[in-house]
Amino acid sequence: MKLNSQDLADLAVGAAFLGTGGGGDPYIGRQMVQLCLDEGLSVELVDPDDLDDDAFVIPTAMMGAPTVLVEKLPSGLEAIHSLQRLEKRIGRKATHTMPIEIGGINSTIPLLVGARLGLPIVDGDGMGRAFPELQMETFGVYGVSGSPMAVSNEWGDCALIEATDNKMMEWLSRGVAIRMGGAAYIAEYSMSGADVKRTAVPRTLTLAIQVGRVLREAKAQHVNPFEALLGFLPTTLYSYATIIYTGKITDMQRETKNGFSIGRARIEGSGAYDNVMEIEIQNENLIARVGGVVKAIVPDLICIMDSETAEPITTEGLRYGQRVTVISVSVPEIMRSPEALAVFGPACFGLDEPYTRIEDLTA
Repeated sequence: MKLNSQDLADLAVGAAFLGTGGGGDPYIGRQMVQLCLDEGLSVELVDPDDLDDDAFVIPTAMMGAPTVLVEKLPSGLEAIHSLQRLEKRIGRKATHTMPIEIGGINSTIPLLVGARLGLPIVDGDGMGRAFPELQMETFGVYGVSGSPMAVSNEWGDCALIEATDNKMMEWLSRGVAIRMGGAAYIAEYSMSGADVKRTAVPRTLTLAIQVGRVLREAKAQHVNPFEALLGFLPTTLYSYATIIYTGKITDMQRETKNGFSIGRARIEGSGAYDNVMEIEIQNENLIARVGGVVKAIVPDLICIMDSETAEPITTEGLRYGQRVTVISVSVPEIMRSPEALAVFGPACFGLDEPYTRIEDLTA
């Protein structure tokens, strides 16, 4: 599948939704990939099932606080430099690249790398959403090492990280990213095609395109876009979705701390929603409570959308006065295993509440 400009526009919307607020502004990445298309380059997606087992895949991404991207735009070469540095370290050329997460700008960074280097992009990722830390990957959960990894900035500086485990890799590379201004571009989790098929959340790039298309076509046909989206998602690996709140943002606390965007959104309800909803944020929306009662919790998706336009809102885009609709979506079963929850379940974010599936919370 070769992507066109409309696919790219739909992908940016769908990735913002699946990123549950995180992953960075998809608009920036979309514009960089559109420039590639304007130059006559192609963006080719490959289904993971079609990968040769001995293919050599190097995922590429941005790491850091999404709020930093508002002022610190990438040059477009950083992730390419990281991939090439990692190829040199390993002594093998990549046959493919792919996302580490489907959220925000990180859905588009591999498209940029693939277009510039002539590499196909694997249709899948390692998070099925966005997570704030690099060890929070299905790749790592099921046995792939994240390091060696390369971290680059816009000035051509590059650091090579070799760690004893994926959590230490995150800790070391986070310090490098902070020194590089709070956002940097990486290549990591190099693996075989067989490993991709075993560990990745499949076909999330095409899913993001479909989500964007469903919303776009619903609005064009004057159909309720929220109803269209809730009708579509159960036909996918994300088999359950529901609206958990509607209201107006009345307070937004946000700070960039230790390389993350940390915050809390307060939403006052409208219609049948009387009590206030509070959503805790670490790059992504982690937990939603109403009156202290959990309504949705990580790793299930908590997606904040503009109630009038049905556009997903990233955490750095949340503002006082916005009228919003909050949707929670179940994640694929590969992300709900005990091994997965030990890496990116609620306790990994310092939350005291146990993981409860959104299906059970709304039963």
